[in-house]
Amino acid sequence: MGNRVYVFCHGLNGCGQYDEKYKKKPYWGGSSGDVVAEWSDQGLAAYAASVSPQGSAWDRACELYAQIVGVRTDYGKRHSEENRHARYGRDFTGDALIPTWDENTELVLIGHSFGGATIRLFAELLAHGSEEERVATEEDELSPLFAGGMSERVFAIVTLAAPTNGTTAYEISGDPNFDAKRVKVSLRHKFLDRVLKRGTRIKVDDRAANDWANYDMRIDNAKVLNERIPMLDHVYYLSVACDATKAGEGGVRVADTTVIDPLFVKNATVMGCYGGVTSGGFEMGDDWHANDGLVNTLSARAPFGAPSKPLDRNNMERGVWNVMSDLRADHGFFSGDYVKKCDPHPFFRDLKELLEGLE
Repeated sequence: MGNRVYVFCHGLNGCGQYDEKYKKKPYWGGSSGDVVAEWSDQGLAAYAASVSPQGSAWDRACELYAQIVGVRTDYGKRHSEENRHARYGRDFTGDALIPTWDENTELVLIGHSFGGATIRLFAELLAHGSEEERVATEEDELSPLFAGGMSERVFAIVTLAAPTNGTTAYEISGDPNFDAKRVKVSLRHKFLDRVLKRGTRIKVDDRAANDWANYDMRIDNAKVLNERIPMLDHVYYLSVACDATKAGEGGVRVADTTVIDPLFVKNATVMGCYGGVTSGGFEMGDDWHANDGLVNTLSARAPFGAPSKPLDRNNMERGVWNVMSDLRADHGFFSGDYVKKCDPHPFFRDLKELLEGLE
């Protein structure tokens, strides 16, 4: 066994240990206590990364590399020019997330929500780099991330309620054929939904519209991202999808208020009855109705077309998505939730035992 390191990567608008607000309320566990700190206290090398709260999967993957290795963030010459933003970002020299980065490093990457896309793209860049960046960049200026050749440093990838195939939450507002106002929920839940929407609204600047998280989470765009991220045969893949809905009338799903945080009730109910066709021709049927309030349950299990199987705890396979049974929880469960408090520590203790048993 090499030097195994657990790196947690937050989702949209999240935070990590480089951020002041993480010290006040940790993203991983919330008011129930810091999950990452608990793992560290038990002798594991566990760390909470801090990537762009609303940036694209590419930008976040570049930031994750810079933190882990302890170097200046390099978004790539071609990428930064095409997307109209600075090539270099925060410098983590002398302030690396993990103490040692070498050929003995075994990364276990754990991503919640959009953190799932982040860690998957990061692992792909470690393995194969970027041909586009290699062509556009002088050799002595090229980040090692874009050179690739470091696939063996990834041991396992864990995605938690990740929009792996996109989410209808970002399709609904742009669909002129669907009227979300006809979905009936209480005035309280309408108000809380407005709070949720304000908190998750992308605060854009002059960079390209496709260099943001909300772009990558559209279903057609998630498909394109998946096509550039092949499976790595030696890596363990584990996914957890959540469902916080129950059957409604006429084949729809409605929020299960015994499970879901009030913030997500309206969004879950709207997603639970939405169907349509993306601009790229992908049809979303009834199997997209179950959701956790922000991500469709079906989308979070595994990339469409990728090899997958139900999790067998006694026989986890490499190079295959080992899919846990759907968790009866909402999207905020892993963060300890928001209005409605919960304790994700038992889940994470079970996950830790499962991961620690892998060889």
